[in-house]
Amino acid sequence: QVQLVESGGGLVQAGGSLRLSCAASGRTFSNYVMGWFRQAPGKEREFVAAISRSGGNLYYAISVKGRFTISRDNDKNLVYLQMNSLKPEDTAVYYCAAASLVFTPSPVVRNSGEYAYWGQGTQVTVSS
Repeated sequence: QVQLVESGGGLVQAGGSLRLSCAASGRTFSNYVMGWFRQAPGKEREFVAAISRSGGNLYYAISVKGRFTISRDNDKNLVYLQMNSLKPEDTAVYYCAAASLVFTPSPVVRNSGEYAYWGQGTQVTVSS
């Protein structure tokens, strides 16, 4: 089992920044691909970003590429999502997730079904 706890959400004006954190506990953190997903009201959960076990491979949704940065600290069991130039359409509940993948082709890490462990989510609200 892996337990995930997100933090760092909040209310920010358009153009502002937030950094989300996800603290993991349980099994060896570095064995897991980590992802961020989000779900807006009335919409399906969507992929935002993912990072490979070593941190060497990064994946982003087109809608956030160039504005968001995912990173991880395997010594501290943390994964981050730095969000810059936020837009009202970024408003959603953001979820951290862990997947025990060995190989990380892009279509696989973008699939929420590959992630066995999920945090409770943190709300991000961007006002216009």
